[in-house]
Amino acid sequence: MNGLNGMDAYDPRIAWREGFESIDAATLLDKPLPKGKFLVNGLIPQGVHLISGSAKIGKSWLMLDLALKLAAGEPFWGMETVKCGVLYLSLEDTLARIQSRLMKLTDEAPSNLRFAVTAGTIGNGLDTEIGSYLHTYPDTKLIIIDTLQKIRSQKNNASGGMYASDYEDISALKQISASSGVSFLLVHHLRKQKDSDVFNQVSGSSGITGAVDTSFVLMKDKRESEMGILVATGRDIEMQQIVLRFENLRWVFVERNDSSEMMREKEPPFLMELVKFMRDKTEWTGTATELIQATGDPIMSPVAVKNAIVEYYNDILKPAGIEFETHRKNSARLITLRKSDASDAGDDQNGMHPDNAVTPVTAVTDLCESDLTATRGSGLTSTGFVCTNPLVRVSPETPGGDAHD
Repeated sequence: MNGLNGMDAYDPRIAWREGFESIDAATLLDKPLPKGKFLVNGLIPQGVHLISGSAKIGKSWLMLDLALKLAAGEPFWGMETVKCGVLYLSLEDTLARIQSRLMKLTDEAPSNLRFAVTAGTIGNGLDTEIGSYLHTYPDTKLIIIDTLQKIRSQKNNASGGMYASDYEDISALKQISASSGVSFLLVHHLRKQKDSDVFNQVSGSSGITGAVDTSFVLMKDKRESEMGILVATGRDIEMQQIVLRFENLRWVFVERNDSSEMMREKEPPFLMELVKFMRDKTEWTGTATELIQATGDPIMSPVAVKNAIVEYYNDILKPAGIEFETHRKNSARLITLRKSDASDAGDDQNGMHPDNAVTPVTAVTDLCESDLTATRGSGLTSTGFVCTNPLVRVSPETPGGDAHD
């Protein structure tokens, strides 16, 4: 019997046979499960990951250094690694250029790191090539694809648009990862347009960043600067920011900030000055410009004052017992800062003596005042990729300006 839209009507017997494989919460709570595996402890878990950065910033140098460390089982930036086979699909390079880079980074390269400079695309040969390669080299746990764009599917997903196409491509790689246990690290680019959220600068739609397990962004304030920052966020890692220095063609670890440190660094100092400003006051009213002058912070603009108060109210001002409100008087929007009536009582309840407590305040703002040709050792192997052992020398070729690929 047909149901709605000509589909078979619901049959509980079929649902029992073909339904979800579920587990109840009580059983799940007491069931020992394997922990997630990491290739680089605390940084790169098993799965599909994306690293984005501007052109020539040094992404390929970073990927080659990482590949060498993993293949040798050596620590990467002080973090433990799992020794494994690595396949580097350097799809924008030649073997001669890869060899040139290897010579600059190491005197002895591991044989379990292999390279290919051609590959099929998603849905058009790539999955078969990967399956054949993993059958031949089963120790492989990481495949670096440089770049993602080179293996994107060629079909035009007109019905779902860019988001659907992006999500579908990453999902295809995730299916391979889940079934084989191999991880992917996809090299990608950033848009030129800046954004307050660095992950919004990743080229393409949010379908890419939304589908990957971990997203990394490598950036520098200035192209000529030696200092860089790797921002990381993902499902299995803590959001972190790693300060790096480009030295001798390697990105060298400088320091790391976790999510709480990143948040503290982001907090405008103005807000603490605001709290201090209200310690001896019960109420203050004025424009954002007048508040800037009163707190002695000429760096903040009136609009920035409003945004800071709204964004960090629950993190800084409210815990300090500060309330805020705005109201308009004539053509000006006024800010009213007012101590909470319950602030003193709250200090005692939190185990703080009122004399040592931060006095709560209320704040408001002003919108109108500113407003990566072998000669031997290579060939089309049974893996489907044109691969070569990095120890095999290839014919010289001038590497065209790749110092910061």
